[in-house]
Amino acid sequence: MKKIEAIIRSSRFEKIKDALAGIGVNFFTLSDVKGFGLQRGTKMVYRGSVYDSNYIARLQLDIVTTDDKVEDIIKTIISSGRTGEVGDGKILVYDVASVTRIRTGEVGESAI
Repeated sequence: MKKIEAIIRSSRFEKIKDALAGIGVNFFTLSDVKGFGLQRGTKMVYRGSVYDSNYIARLQLDIVTTDDKVEDIIKTIISSGRTGEVGDGKILVYDVASVTRIRTGEVGESAI
C-alpha cells in the first residue's frame, strides 16, 4: 500500500478531483497548506496597501491506495493539474505499513 501526497494549485482542484473520480478514486483527505518555493510569496493589496505574504497557499491531497494504482493516480494528477508554470506543486509517495478501518476493524487493503 502507498500514500500519495499531492500539493496542488487551488485553482486546479476541481479538475483534479473530477479526473481522479474518472479513474475510480472517490475518497481522499484535503487540507489547506502554505509553503514557500521557487514561486516565492505573493503580494496582496488590501485597501490600497501592498502586503507581501511570504508564503504560497496550496491544497494537499492525501490518498491511500494499493500499489497497482499509484502510477495511474500520479499520471492523472499531473495531466489535470499541470499549467506549465512555476508553482504547479509536488507529488510524494510513501510506503504504508498498515491501515485499519475503525468502524469494522478491517486491516490491510480491505480497509482502504
